[in-house]
Amino acid sequence: MRFSLTEEVKKNLSGSVGGNITLPDPLLEKGFLSYGRTIIAEVNKGEPEILEEIYMNKLHWDRNTGLFTLTDLQRNDSGIYTIDSKKGKVFTTSYKLTVYDSVAPPAVKKVTVSSEICSLLCSVDKETTLLWFKDEEILNQSSSALSLPLTVQQQDFSSSYRCVAANPAENKTVTVNVKAICGGNDTNSSDYPAQRNYIILFVIFFLTAALAIIIIIIIVIKRKHPVKNKWKLLRAGSVDAVLLYTDTRDSRQGGILPAVSGTSDRSSLTTVSYKLVDHHMITDPADDVWQQSADLTTDTD
Repeated sequence: MRFSLTEEVKKNLSGSVGGNITLPDPLLEKGFLSYGRTIIAEVNKGEPEILEEIYMNKLHWDRNTGLFTLTDLQRNDSGIYTIDSKKGKVFTTSYKLTVYDSVAPPAVKKVTVSSEICSLLCSVDKETTLLWFKDEEILNQSSSALSLPLTVQQQDFSSSYRCVAANPAENKTVTVNVKAICGGNDTNSSDYPAQRNYIILFVIFFLTAALAIIIIIIIVIKRKHPVKNKWKLLRAGSVDAVLLYTDTRDSRQGGILPAVSGTSDRSSLTTVSYKLVDHHMITDPADDVWQQSADLTTDTD
């Protein structure tokens, strides 16, 4: 007579929509898998048979391990699954499977920042469990929420923080660099526009000062190094007078240079004398030309 031990154990399992779940106890030789009161699969002499059509493509049995796996989970797959082993290791085990919506990665944004604190907000699209961690320590949590705030002191900006969105089936984590998000500064966020205006005014002042210095340098250079041999052409009535001056400090080098202007047939000929003077004697040749005037002689045939 063969002695067998029958044991019934209920275990909680969880899965996410679109994911997979493997029932942890093997059925190797002979037995049944039930969903509620309905037998959905049978194993006989090491060969599986799927008895319910809706499980044809989503329930799989591993010949080597004897384990059943449900794939492409949906919310309506939640329920009680029972393995009833009839040969070999005889047992009956039930599992309560709960399928949850997949968890989306949380998003973290800065709310406010000052010289002493930085306020952060972790948020998700669907209500789920949210947790704030500093290293491995839980700082704040909510079992069912769309967002969860956290206030970080300035002296803790360099610590490691993470926000976790979780359900019993899975979790998604985002690591937060507080120093990068909050700027690592000691200035209230409301002061940022004023700081920007100060910077703009400083740049404008600097450029204006630089331009003024360049203009002054150009003027000084021109005064120290005047252009030599300048000609100034002045017009007085119908007579043209040309003043030639040189870059010499010896006024004795001045002289009279003759020049002639008029028509090609000499019917109206004007003789103009030019006086060569030292330009250092003249503040403005245009203003003093008549005081340093040339001798003008007009001959008309």
